[in-house]
Amino acid sequence: MSKRRVVVTGLGMLSPVGNTVESTWSALLAGQSGITLIDHFDTSAYATRFAGLVRDFNCDDY
Repeated sequence: MSKRRVVVTGLGMLSPVGNTVESTWSALLAGQSGITLIDHFDTSAYATRFAGLVRDFNCDDY
């Protein structure tokens, strides 16, 4: 049997209830939901008006 290497390149979390592992975990323990009405665009052409929106994230920070 050959050995396989695993390389971890990062550890983090980006979700509708938090943008860090700590904030996401706290929100989940508190029973918070990240599902909300979509407010970024007109949803009248779609079957749903709800989504798990990721807020307060700027990809330039990474």
